[in-house]
Amino acid sequence: MFQNRIGVARGILWVMKTQFLVTDDLWKAIEPLLPEEPPKPKGGRPRVPDRAVLGGIVFVLRTGCPWRLLPKELGCGSGVTCWRRLRDWQAAGVWQGPHERLLNWLGDEAAIDWSRASLDSASVRAKRRAHRPVRIQRIAANPARSATWWSTGEASRSI
Repeated sequence: MFQNRIGVARGILWVMKTQFLVTDDLWKAIEPLLPEEPPKPKGGRPRVPDRAVLGGIVFVLRTGCPWRLLPKELGCGSGVTCWRRLRDWQAAGVWQGPHERLLNWLGDEAAIDWSRASLDSASVRAKRRAHRPVRIQRIAANPARSATWWSTGEASRSI
């Protein structure tokens, strides 16, 4: 039974590999945006091809697989290699242009429902020393007790 599961897993990986995680159209769109390979004056290991690494990145994003468990059968290098390349490409600004073009295209096609969009501090950077908003005035008294603040009124002391 264990061998059967391994066989099924290898079969799935083989199918994923043959489906070309990075299609020719996707590669034509992304390849010109990638930075040049840095020179290696001291030699070193041969670099894993960018298209293979992109395939590993797409596999992780599509399956939710942890980087460290990226299957070597895909031929995309290790999970660490794919993660580092993704980090370097992000730092080089590779994804900003395609992301903006995709959003513009989807907006032109009316394929995004902007009424359901939301932002938080993870997606929009807070500005330093920004003016704090003015405190909102209450429009009516709230007689209900609050868990964070409530007044007991004046207490009388009898002697």
